[in-house]
Amino acid sequence: MHDNNSDGGPSLVSTRTMDIVVALLLMGVAAIVITDSVRLGFRWREIEGPASGYFPFYIGLIIAISSLVNLIRAVRSGDATKTFVTKPAFKQVLAVLIPLCVYVVVVGVIGIYIASAVYIALFMWYFGRYPLPKGIGIGAAVSLVLFMMFEIWFLVPLPKGPIEDFFGF
Repeated sequence: MHDNNSDGGPSLVSTRTMDIVVALLLMGVAAIVITDSVRLGFRWREIEGPASGYFPFYIGLIIAISSLVNLIRAVRSGDATKTFVTKPAFKQVLAVLIPLCVYVVVVGVIGIYIASAVYIALFMWYFGRYPLPKGIGIGAAVSLVLFMMFEIWFLVPLPKGPIEDFFGF
């Protein structure tokens, strides 16, 4: 599992391993859906039609069967050398994922509009190598357009923070 790949890094995890992990995770999700559907009732009722768990039960069943097939195929596959992700590629994913997680937390504290403006500006500056003032301008413009669209035109309130409170929104 230490073969070098086109992006120059050693393999971090194989495709076979990820196939097994994803199949097991989806089987867990399917088990939750099926269990809750049984609790709600998943049978067809004579006069009423389907019970509330009817469709989720069968969707969960389809997910469970599909995941089982994928799990069997992955376990039977003897090729554990095919790379799913390399260390450099995984670092690039984390470089996007970690700021995204911070953004989600910050939205709850300062609201979606200010957090989005900062997020866009920093991404443009760090990843796009744009000048920071340009990123701030575009981030502010996008957030302003989204504010106008959701809060004023569609009347759909999104999470707001202290700055919007200060201006009475």
